[in-house]
Amino acid sequence: MGFRKKQMLGFGLILLFLAILLSFMLVMLNNLKSSMTEIVENRYQKVQASMEIRQLFSRSDREILFAANDANKEERAESLEIINENHGLIESKIAGLSGSLQRVKAKQLLKEFETQYASYSITEAEIIQKIKSGNSSDDLSNLMDVQREKRKKVISTMDEFKDYQEGVMKDTLSNSKQTYEDMIGFVIFAVILSILVISVTVVWMIRSTSNDLQSITKVIKNIDFKNLSVVPRIPVRTTDEISDIARSFNDMAESLEAYNRKEKDFTDKISEQNWIQTRVADIATMYQRIVDVEVLADRFITRLAPMMGASIGAFYLKRGEGEDMRFVKLASFAGDGEDSGRREFRMGEGLIGQCALEKKSKVIDDIPEDFHLVTTGLGEVHPKSIVITPVVFEDEVVAMVELASLEAFTKLQKHFLNQVLDTLGITINNVEGRMEIERLLQESQAQTEELQAQSEELQSQSEEMQAQSEELQTQAEELRMINEQLEERNRETEEKSKELQVAKQNLEKQAEELKLSSKYKSEFMANMSHELRTPLNSILILSEMLSDPNDSKLTEEQQEFARVINSSGQDLLTLINDILDLSKVEVGKLEVVFDEMNMSELPELLHRNFDHVAKKKNIDFIIEKDKNVPDIFFTDEQRFQQILKNLLSNAFKFTEKGYVSVQIKKADEENVAQWIQTKGASNWVEIKVKDTGIGISKEKQKLIFEAFQQGDGATMRKYGGTGLGLSICREFAKLLGGWVIVDSEEGQGSTFTLFIPSMPEGFKNVGEAIAASPEVAAANHDEPAAPFDSHVEPDVHIMDGINQNMAKPFCNKTVLVVDDDHRNIFALKNALKHEGMEILTAENGYECLELLEKGNDIDVILMDIMMPGMDGYETMTRIREQSKFENLPIIALTAKAMKGDREKCLKAGASDYVSKPLKLDQLLSVLRVWLTN
Repeated sequence: MGFRKKQMLGFGLILLFLAILLSFMLVMLNNLKSSMTEIVENRYQKVQASMEIRQLFSRSDREILFAANDANKEERAESLEIINENHGLIESKIAGLSGSLQRVKAKQLLKEFETQYASYSITEAEIIQKIKSGNSSDDLSNLMDVQREKRKKVISTMDEFKDYQEGVMKDTLSNSKQTYEDMIGFVIFAVILSILVISVTVVWMIRSTSNDLQSITKVIKNIDFKNLSVVPRIPVRTTDEISDIARSFNDMAESLEAYNRKEKDFTDKISEQNWIQTRVADIATMYQRIVDVEVLADRFITRLAPMMGASIGAFYLKRGEGEDMRFVKLASFAGDGEDSGRREFRMGEGLIGQCALEKKSKVIDDIPEDFHLVTTGLGEVHPKSIVITPVVFEDEVVAMVELASLEAFTKLQKHFLNQVLDTLGITINNVEGRMEIERLLQESQAQTEELQAQSEELQSQSEEMQAQSEELQTQAEELRMINEQLEERNRETEEKSKELQVAKQNLEKQAEELKLSSKYKSEFMANMSHELRTPLNSILILSEMLSDPNDSKLTEEQQEFARVINSSGQDLLTLINDILDLSKVEVGKLEVVFDEMNMSELPELLHRNFDHVAKKKNIDFIIEKDKNVPDIFFTDEQRFQQILKNLLSNAFKFTEKGYVSVQIKKADEENVAQWIQTKGASNWVEIKVKDTGIGISKEKQKLIFEAFQQGDGATMRKYGGTGLGLSICREFAKLLGGWVIVDSEEGQGSTFTLFIPSMPEGFKNVGEAIAASPEVAAANHDEPAAPFDSHVEPDVHIMDGINQNMAKPFCNKTVLVVDDDHRNIFALKNALKHEGMEILTAENGYECLELLEKGNDIDVILMDIMMPGMDGYETMTRIREQSKFENLPIIALTAKAMKGDREKCLKAGASDYVSKPLKLDQLLSVLRVWLTN
């Protein structure tokens, strides 16, 4: 629950409880108010009215007694008037009470009062009439007695009515008091309960929030800021704002760890570079003031061997030229006299002579037992690694260096050795130049001394001899000038050597950057291939199953939808392969294998693959092949067929009516020579693909051979496509030694001409084959399917029998599908269940091993390679370590088929290998083979 939700829930509960409490209090107050209103406004008024009626009645009674006994005529008239007035008021009061009474008893009492009062009023009227007529006192006295009896009854009834109303009023007052006491008790209880509920809610909110905050604080305090290689993570147990903080912290921790790893790698690289540069500078400083090549050799091998971690070493210098050329050992390190290596060798003699001949270094790690031993004071030990490397100057080997170590040479040591040897050749040349200059100076000095001696001996001879002496001095001066010129030339050579070294370093840096860029591009293409092929696998399998008219329960329209989805998936797979092919061509690492192919079968192959297209579009498809075209032709058949497939696919796509023709003939080498070099080919073939389609304008004919380009935007919208087909055609043609040209007019159709050479020996100048890039080339490494479909329809009855026999192995068989992608599991599960198989699934290697350990009777395993946790390689290895699963068939599946992965999978324990996206027929065929075996 979120922090905000907790607050809303807590305060909501508090407000809800207060609202309920307030509602109860309002209800009770309303009841109390109703009771008080009834007492004050209802009961009190009724009692007051009854009192007023009694007062009016008593006053009338007094007035009638006064009028009957003591009043004079005027007073009697006034009393009678008062009596009439009171009678009217009493009747109005009775009428008011009658309308407001609700209780039955009150109504009965009032009714009884009305009856008695009416009887009393009749008697009262008779008395008034007697008084007015002046009758005798006896009659009046009798009436007064009757009136007195009736008056008592009326007063008694009125008192009873008043007492009844007062009693009801007392009961109502008592109920009001009880309601008030109940309300006070309820308020006290509600306040206590409210305090408890609010306290519990607040404590719950504070405790839940403080616990989460304390866990975050604890993790942050445990961070070792001096070592950020491993940063602790905050456990995410909720889905509130605090969990967002925890996730953000975990993301930051992951970023810190990645930055720490990058910083460490950068520091290691800088340290290695500093290690190399320091030792290179040390050796370069050693070169100074060395004028003898033997001194140079001794100091170099003595200084280099410890830096390389070598236990023994030898330095050989080239002597002589031509047939007399040999390499003589000038110095050694840690040798034991004459037995420390060979004294000399010739070019190509032994491994060291072969390295000198090939101008290549060689590292030997598998050293035989009888090889030269490294000698110590205690005995002899065998070396573990030997490196033999040439010293090259101006593309000529001038020396050889051989080192042996008790440990294998590291990559850093090898890189350091290459950098040192880059400058050693220049140094050897400079020292030898200085030695030659020194030799010439010594010869000059010797000649000068000889001439001086002769000059002293012949001083007494003729002036002619003196002239000869002067001439000799002139020659000495010329020799001195020659020596100066040689020194100047030597300095120029050293400067040029430094410039060459700088240029070499720049070129090496650019080459390294280019190599890194190519590697990133290759890795990107390989990853894109994997990410696209993984969902495409399930699309193709499920759409193929849905489009099967024999098994599908869908309508014809829905089956047609499934076929369209399957066709679109196949088009997407073709596009992926085209992009990968183009990428391999761009980096110059597409594998090309020249082998013989039968040209006589080409027309039949083209008819088989494109006759149905021509029939569907109602256009003619014509193939002409000259008789002089050789039947045996040497080229890469797969790339050759793919070129023709792309050209014919374009021709049919852009042709609405008319025809598409293919003309195959032997090409004129002179005609081909104007487009491409023709050396090295035994013969040439010219293939023209002509159509009557929309054509191509002159200005667009160069553009169409560029990647992702078509004639114009309208063409792309109308006909579709990616613009890769013609680009791949021209690049493949170049790889095969040929060329593609186009001749077209807009609206008149197009003619594409393919010139292709027959190369029995392949391209000798670039080697037999170019190794495919390990990242990009591997995407299709295990799917070298031919561009054309060579399928021939078999006999229906034979196929039915075969299918019945081949379907039996799937019944009651259990297959374990191990894949982390739920889409692939869903597709394979439905496809294999349709074949009558029992399906078990696992999302990683751990689940797979658990299912096997439970003793499930599993007949075959479909194993994905790239999975989190434990990948397919490790899972297969662990399965094969158990003897009871030694013969269990395991078929490896992967969408990122790297070069060499087939061998790697088989080595890990796979029985067979299938790459994604899977073809259902291919997968069932492989399963059928292993289930029957």
